[in-house]
Amino acid sequence: MSRTARCLAAILLLATGCPAVAEEPALPYSPSLDVTAMDRTADPCADFYQYACGGWRKNNPIPPDQTSWSVYRKLSEDNLALLRGILEQAAAAMDRDAVTQKIGDYYAACMDEARVDRLGASPLKADLDAISAATSVGALTRLIVGLQRESAGRSILFKTSSDQDPDDSETEIASFDQGGLGLPDRDYYVKTDAKSKDNRDKYQAHVEKVLELLGDAPASAKKSATEIMLLETSLAEASLTRVERRDPYKMKHKMRPAELDAMAPNLAWKAYFAELEAPAFDIANVTAPAFFSEISKRLGSVRLAVWKDYLRFHLANAHAPYLSAAFVTEDFDFYRKYLNGAKEIQPRWKRCARLVDYQLGEALGQAFIRRVFASQTRQATLIMVRRIEAAMERRLQERDWMSAQTKRAALAKLHAIRNKIGYPERWRDYSAIRIERADFEGNLRRAASFEFARQLGKIGQPVDHDEWGMTPPTVNAYFNPAMNDINFPAGVLQPPLYDPKMDDAPNYGDTGGTIGHELTHGFDDEGRQYDAHGNLKDWWTSEDAAKFAERAKCVSDQYGAYVAVDDIKINSALTLGEDVADLGGEVLAYVAWKDAVQDRKLEDRDDLSPDQRFFVGFAQWACENTRPEQQREWALTNPHSPAKYRVNGVVVNMPEFERAFSCKAGAPMSKPKGKACAIW
Repeated sequence: MSRTARCLAAILLLATGCPAVAEEPALPYSPSLDVTAMDRTADPCADFYQYACGGWRKNNPIPPDQTSWSVYRKLSEDNLALLRGILEQAAAAMDRDAVTQKIGDYYAACMDEARVDRLGASPLKADLDAISAATSVGALTRLIVGLQRESAGRSILFKTSSDQDPDDSETEIASFDQGGLGLPDRDYYVKTDAKSKDNRDKYQAHVEKVLELLGDAPASAKKSATEIMLLETSLAEASLTRVERRDPYKMKHKMRPAELDAMAPNLAWKAYFAELEAPAFDIANVTAPAFFSEISKRLGSVRLAVWKDYLRFHLANAHAPYLSAAFVTEDFDFYRKYLNGAKEIQPRWKRCARLVDYQLGEALGQAFIRRVFASQTRQATLIMVRRIEAAMERRLQERDWMSAQTKRAALAKLHAIRNKIGYPERWRDYSAIRIERADFEGNLRRAASFEFARQLGKIGQPVDHDEWGMTPPTVNAYFNPAMNDINFPAGVLQPPLYDPKMDDAPNYGDTGGTIGHELTHGFDDEGRQYDAHGNLKDWWTSEDAAKFAERAKCVSDQYGAYVAVDDIKINSALTLGEDVADLGGEVLAYVAWKDAVQDRKLEDRDDLSPDQRFFVGFAQWACENTRPEQQREWALTNPHSPAKYRVNGVVVNMPEFERAFSCKAGAPMSKPKGKACAIW
């Protein structure tokens, strides 16, 4: 269909007129090894990250609507432009199937900014009126369910869902988790440095402004914001830290409903469950009992009016990105601009395309897959995965610090790992969601309610091993320890990360390293605590566990000495799992690459030897520029180390790198003999 024809179709379907329909772009090609991204003036043995990425960082300033800019982020934005084309065609098409109708009408409703602005805060009115009318804590508890059900992305007081039973990974049970904070992490409330105090002041001012947008007088909003801040601080102090949350045993507290009542009696669980409409359950996992005890304590001691203000604010804060311009601007000014350093708000089409991907991702993903993901890519990736798993098997068998008993259990876990590549085998069915072209807020709430109910509906059911936690266009990958699977969406299997036009060296260095990274997560300090079936079970001998901890400490000590930003050093207790996976993954990728090319005669290219191409290919996935504000937030919240150290911190432990670049003893990228960290 031509652009003009699409526009005429849109006029028939959308009373607000024809949206600007972007021509569906072809994804721009970038090779997996880009010599123009290098800085050949840098000494690779002194700062390999600068050598591999210096040209990219110089030529890729951060766009004003971004808080960081990287190879990953650029590919994500390219994918987003493709999704825009898909969505605008879906919105304009006259002959549409059910999937196309849903994604097209959702996007069209989101893009109708004039209508959203006319509505102002009115989409919140029913909820605000219900909060105002509540006369008891029990009444508020019942209201919380509805607020949680329709909140898209930000938690209301706490999080309710389902999860795998940590002791029986084939069964789903109810789960309750901490939440309810407006700042990005509990540490923002408790740290005493000047920047943290300024963050709290700015957040309190943000709370005031949101309440004023709801109609509160300035003096009243100021008083309410102070009380909300005190309440949230008490909840933050009772919350687990991010480091504590990396210990799965600290997140395991299975309870019966009667025990929930005893732990947090003021939460009125009976009324909560009645409103929840979840399947009946005998057991639930409460990740942070102290947090729920604190909620109960505060429900009994804090005035009802303060709780009402807290809920009013969090309702508006959760929906602010999707309301009228005044709410959107205030949300951007605090979260993206002040906390993360963005200079401009993203254009609406980007926000709407991301929202469709977030709420209807497997509907939109079907169209994405048809356009970008060839079956050959899936097969080639699976071959690479199998080679890397074979390398891991050999490495496990060769570990002289592991006993035969632990090795057998480790190999059983390795052999049980499921590999999910590209997209789900079965697409999610969104037919139960009603999507209306002139009801953006309603679509948002109905889609959120659908997902809330879908998660609760799993309680008591067998685990679905085909389910994905990322959508197909996502430029990322993950390992799920309870599922014991690695997941590689199609979005991450594209140039420049995976490049079928390129030789094996950079592909194994980049995508091979990422595969190895996710595989190694099954055996990092957290993942190693789950067995072959995904159960939280200690399968190590005590002696082998101590030897693992000793080797992990080498990694932790190394990264803990690096500076993340300003005078803040990396919190290596938080980043340990990712640091171990970065190192282990690249070691596995190198071994697998050598196996793949052992019978070939490899030649130099671009004045780089094959081994050098492997390492440059590895480094260039991490080319990145980041705003200082974003660096400071990541220093508190990000389990990954800064990009520079995800490269330099790896190669300094690989003698293969030292040989490839003929680094002399004592060079910054060379550790003394016997001092390199090595686990897998």
